[in-house]
Amino acid sequence: MTKKTMVQRENDYRKRGTALVLFSVVAGMVGLAFASEPLYRIFCQVTGYAGTTQVAASVPKSNEVLKRIVAVRFDANVNSKMPWSFKPVQREIKVRLGEQALAYFEATNDSDQPLVGTASFNVTPYKAAIHFNKIDCFCFTQQVLKPGQTLKMPVTFFIDPELAKDSGADDLTTITLSYTFFQDDDQSAVEKLAAERINAKDDVNFKKYVTSSSG
Repeated sequence: MTKKTMVQRENDYRKRGTALVLFSVVAGMVGLAFASEPLYRIFCQVTGYAGTTQVAASVPKSNEVLKRIVAVRFDANVNSKMPWSFKPVQREIKVRLGEQALAYFEATNDSDQPLVGTASFNVTPYKAAIHFNKIDCFCFTQQVLKPGQTLKMPVTFFIDPELAKDSGADDLTTITLSYTFFQDDDQSAVEKLAAERINAKDDVNFKKYVTSSSG
């Protein structure tokens, strides 16, 4: 074996070792992100993983509204254990990149008891997620619906004009925003609502008692 061959082999081993170390570091970071829910959320928001959208306080003043238009479609689903009806008020709207947009969804509690629901969400295709920014959304908080109650819920968003510079999104003309409602494990808001009702009823009965006594 020549000296040149030995040096070449040594360089190859070093490259493989470096690649293995880098892969291990990345894998470890991803594993840590999945192990911790807050880190997992941050990881998803930064990378757009699994269609996770971005969150913004408002449309940046520096944003330029471009002529390029994207159709945003809306999809609504409920978990099989959730006795609610859920649908988008509009099926699709067309928005310009950088333009603030508003859409509505509607949920109805079809059960005979108040329930707390939470909505999960994503956008497809996944490559659009990193450019899709929500400013306000019903999915940010729990939703409490009384039996038979229907609630109209808004979502305010914009698509980052940086999408126009993303060569991987040159063919992107349509984005689908999907939500799925689940019955929240934390139903304490229902208990709070029931307590408020009892207190309100006691107040009414007390006022009736005071009125009848003074009469």
